[in-house]
Amino acid sequence: MNQQHHDERTRIREAMDRLLSGQARASNSSLTATALAAEAGVHRMALIKRHADLKNEFYERVRKETKQVPEPERRLRETVVKLKKTVADQRAEIVQLRQQITRLTLASAVLTQESEGHAERAPVCDNVIPLRPST
Repeated sequence: MNQQHHDERTRIREAMDRLLSGQARASNSSLTATALAAEAGVHRMALIKRHADLKNEFYERVRKETKQVPEPERRLRETVVKLKKTVADQRAEIVQLRQQITRLTLASAVLTQESEGHAERAPVCDNVIPLRPST
């Protein structure tokens, strides 16, 4: 581990302590990885890629020390709830559409049978043998 890497990790840990104690200096004090990176003075992608363990440690500390759900997890949970509702609504719509298909198929069959009953029989040619005897 080079010195720059070690210095970044030290700054990130110090930034964690400041954010969790509510004494942020360089960020908006939110308990997110973006605020942690800003508070530590490192690029957000550096925190996410090179120091993923510290980001995970930060979220674990947020859970334990503040008894809060981290912001990204809260947003994901809200999205999951919305998606579950969407799936349930779509399933209900599919059931309703299947029932409508059944009703329309039955109505079509009744109308076809009625129209066949009222239609005059076409004249049969001498050289055609019907498959079913005509009634």
